[in-house]
Amino acid sequence: MCGITGYVSQDKLSSEIITKMVEVIKHRGPDSDGVYVHNDGEFEVALGHTRLAIIDLTADGHQPMHYKDFSIVFNGEIYNYSEIKNDLLQLGHAFKSNSDTEVILHAFEEWGLKCVERFIGMFAFVIYHKIENKLYCCIDRAGVKPFYYYHNQKGFVFASELKSIVEFPKFEKKIDLDSVNQYFKYGYVPSPKAIFQKTHKLEGGSWLLYDIEKGTIVLKKYWDIQTVFAQPISKITYPDAKQELKELLKSAFNYRMVSDVPVGVFLSGGFDSNLVTSILQSESATPLKTFTIGFHHGNNEAPFAKEIAKYLGTEHHELYCSENEALAIVQDLSEYYDEPFSDSSAIPTILVSQLAKKHVTVALSADAGDEIFVGYNRYRSLAKHLDKISKIPKSSRKPLSSIINLANLFVPEHKHFTKHQLVSFSNVLRQDSKYDAITLIDNIESASETFLKHILKNYTPSSFVDYSAYNDITLNFNRAMAFDFSMYLQNDILTKVDRASMSVALECREPLLDHRIIEFAATLPLEFKFDGITTKKILKDIVFDYIPKELMDRPKTGFSIPVKHWLKNDLKEVLEDTFDWKRMEEQGILNVDYLKNIYNDFVNNKYDKAEFIWRVFQFQMWYNRWI
Repeated sequence: MCGITGYVSQDKLSSEIITKMVEVIKHRGPDSDGVYVHNDGEFEVALGHTRLAIIDLTADGHQPMHYKDFSIVFNGEIYNYSEIKNDLLQLGHAFKSNSDTEVILHAFEEWGLKCVERFIGMFAFVIYHKIENKLYCCIDRAGVKPFYYYHNQKGFVFASELKSIVEFPKFEKKIDLDSVNQYFKYGYVPSPKAIFQKTHKLEGGSWLLYDIEKGTIVLKKYWDIQTVFAQPISKITYPDAKQELKELLKSAFNYRMVSDVPVGVFLSGGFDSNLVTSILQSESATPLKTFTIGFHHGNNEAPFAKEIAKYLGTEHHELYCSENEALAIVQDLSEYYDEPFSDSSAIPTILVSQLAKKHVTVALSADAGDEIFVGYNRYRSLAKHLDKISKIPKSSRKPLSSIINLANLFVPEHKHFTKHQLVSFSNVLRQDSKYDAITLIDNIESASETFLKHILKNYTPSSFVDYSAYNDITLNFNRAMAFDFSMYLQNDILTKVDRASMSVALECREPLLDHRIIEFAATLPLEFKFDGITTKKILKDIVFDYIPKELMDRPKTGFSIPVKHWLKNDLKEVLEDTFDWKRMEEQGILNVDYLKNIYNDFVNNKYDKAEFIWRVFQFQMWYNRWI
């Protein structure tokens, strides 16, 4: 794992600029760094890299790496690089190193843009083609590895983290108000948007081609989750599906153990992390290193994780975090996440990364099981809502929506949750019926329009999602999972894990995001994944082959922290200082009078939505740090 950055400029710039751009992301790769600057008299191209050595620890893996007319900076891992290398050797290629970076360069020379279709891995890379005078930028299918870019008439800037782009001297730090709206709706800024104007994030499964002479960008999808979930449903039997999935899981997990440095596993005690740990431990003669964080308040999975670790025989490490340790991280969240980001589970993710880094350089996480195998509890709610809606004749939906909207006018403004429920149901009734599932999930997982229009001075009601992108998916649950995959998974979960782990130079790998697993799971009949009662059914049945059911029989909880308790106690003074009403009024973004009322109601126990207070709190922390 590494950090990459660079720029194309019409002006000749000081070499200190690319050096500084690398320096601010040095935490991503402290082992070595390098820069390359090429100026042909008309354009200057600079590439920067900071390295966390995982495969081929020698200087042969140093970047930027050059081969013929190509130069590359690469962040990530190509797990099947050995097989691809063997194919290339048979085609006459010769190699100087044992690194996967060199394999990418040769694969690009041999197969061009289609080379990524052969890759099993997580990656973000830029290849500079000196003859064509073009930059080829690409990220992995799921968007595990981040890629920001900034583009104007005079050039192009890219980086693994936004803070590196901010260091570019010609960068205009102007907030994109539409992105602010999206942040307050979702708690993150969804790709392809970013918090600053003219700045974007590359979506998973995308190529970006920047033509240096023309100054133009071409974006192309080589893989997308909508197409995957639009595949025909397989007629495979359940026993055969279970066996085939188990073999795919073993392959994916073993690929992600390939490393020249120590590897461990995040073990929460939940089904997904138990799945990864149990399969890997069953095939290993030595105990795996597993890591868990516990809290004395809020949901605490540490005792369950400890039981599982004992049963499987792992070398288990756990840390019960004090409030002081966790609260110290709160002060630095805006540094780790250089866009506004309000997922409070970033705190335990940072803590477990810090714990793991003391023992290993690579850790496996178990994200994406919920998005691929119908895992979220909200999918149960979705099933109930879809059943109710299906009983309403289509001809009656819009008139009923109008009646609900009228009734909502008489609901008091402070009844946010009630108004949100009514608006959500009304929105579903007004949508084309094929968007029922997406509309429901979108509204379940986001802030209410009532809240947004009151809290934001520049709020413009609109759907932030292009629902038409899901047109080819025929099944409602597949639409919902595709939506969660492209929105919540990439922009929240994967962002959270990348910044948390890379803050301590820990490479975090996501075995469930192997595209072979995703593509296979998408073709399975719904009842294999969700039978109306049990979520992630087929995954759970595989886990039970390794761990007794009685050890696993407990409600789903997940990483969480006592946000409400902290905001009213340990963080009370920090919150008061951050909510500087005069400064917030000067920003011109938030409706301060309305926010004061919400805040006072929260302090006086009249407003119970701590997550919205936290969302505003994190925005202000970010604003104070970066603006």
